[in-house]
Amino acid sequence: MSVEATPRAGTPDSAMATAVSQHKKSANPFLTPYASEYPSRNTSSAALHQTMLTQRYFHSRRVKKGQVERPWTKIKDPREKWVTIIPIIGLLVGVSIAGLLVWDGLRSVVNHKYCPVYLEDFANGLDSKVWTKEAEVGGFGNGQFEQTTTTDENVFVQDGMLHIKPTLQDPKLVTTNNVINLLADGICSSSVWSDCITGTNTTNGTIVNPVKSGRINTKKGAAIRYGRIEVEAKLPQGDWLWPAIWLLPVESKYGEWPQSGEIDIAESRGNNHTYPSGGNDIISSALHWGPNDANDAWWRTNVKRNALHTTFAKRFHTFGLEWSEKYIFTYIDTRLLQVLYTNFNEPLWQRGHFPLSDSNGTRLVDPWSQTGNAATPFDQDFYLILNVAVGGTNGWFQDGKNGKPWVDASPTAKKDFWNARDTWFSTWKEGGEMVVKSVKMWQQQGYKGCQ
Repeated sequence: MSVEATPRAGTPDSAMATAVSQHKKSANPFLTPYASEYPSRNTSSAALHQTMLTQRYFHSRRVKKGQVERPWTKIKDPREKWVTIIPIIGLLVGVSIAGLLVWDGLRSVVNHKYCPVYLEDFANGLDSKVWTKEAEVGGFGNGQFEQTTTTDENVFVQDGMLHIKPTLQDPKLVTTNNVINLLADGICSSSVWSDCITGTNTTNGTIVNPVKSGRINTKKGAAIRYGRIEVEAKLPQGDWLWPAIWLLPVESKYGEWPQSGEIDIAESRGNNHTYPSGGNDIISSALHWGPNDANDAWWRTNVKRNALHTTFAKRFHTFGLEWSEKYIFTYIDTRLLQVLYTNFNEPLWQRGHFPLSDSNGTRLVDPWSQTGNAATPFDQDFYLILNVAVGGTNGWFQDGKNGKPWVDASPTAKKDFWNARDTWFSTWKEGGEMVVKSVKMWQQQGYKGCQ
């Protein structure tokens, strides 16, 4: 005996059964087929939305509002309050510790007081009582190719700004037998004969300096021992240019270079950013110190800094130095953007880890220990130098890199450089000079009469 099951109301089966019965009553051929009519209708977004609106949730008629017991609201755990108190205490302790650390950091920041030594904006030209134009042809110990002059061709003030501009040498002096004798002219700034006299010999291939440039210093008019210096300048662009803002000691108290020290605030190259060691998009700061030139420990106190999305030849920057008995640091534009930072927390002789003797077997002697000052040799008067060098044979420009047209060890390096002038001189046409807006020097209080 078979029993026909009746579909439960509200299910798809019941909908289909109803559709079948209606289909049997209707002979309209345009009606929706019974198998899809109700399922498709009931699953449409409109039908679902209507169902949600008309749906009623279960509601008990026996339980009145407020009659259900809630014992958890009457019994409270006394420890529950610590869930709130402990995080608040932790937050307050954290804020207190952070505040203490900030206070301690601000308290430890050194803010020295200074006396102005020299504040120059070049509105009245180049002050000859402060500045000296150096005249030399000897390469300044680096084999540099420029002759530094005392003329306005290479160092001049224009529109209230100082310009240091390299130029080509007189071709006649380079291509024919000639002599440049600065001693005879009475203008040589060095006492060394080879720094004052040079010549062209067409037989052996030696030539005079193929370019001219400028180098000026404040030795006779402005020097500091601990203090600050700021030079606002735009560095040059152009292949094989070597701009520098730096200091040397007024007196070589501890011996010849580098025993008495050197402070380089900023050095760069005029080549573009493709130069491997960094072109005009990078400056470096360094301290030079050591028992002799073969053991110069500059590499222990040398740092480079990149320009941010630009070059140092595109716009003016402030190149600064802050120097005290305890530390020395250089910076760009703000004291917060430091380049080199050196603490004088141990004697430099110990920091240098110098060998016992040089390559000839001569014992190396500490030239600074007698002072008892960890900052020695950086504890004496230094003066400022601004210059734009050209080329050189000391390795500042590496052999074989970026089409360098000379080899450092070659006896004809200057001539090779001159012969390639068509490749590099054109890169000097726009921006091939150092332009200086201002120079500021301050003496730290407590030294050299600054009270």
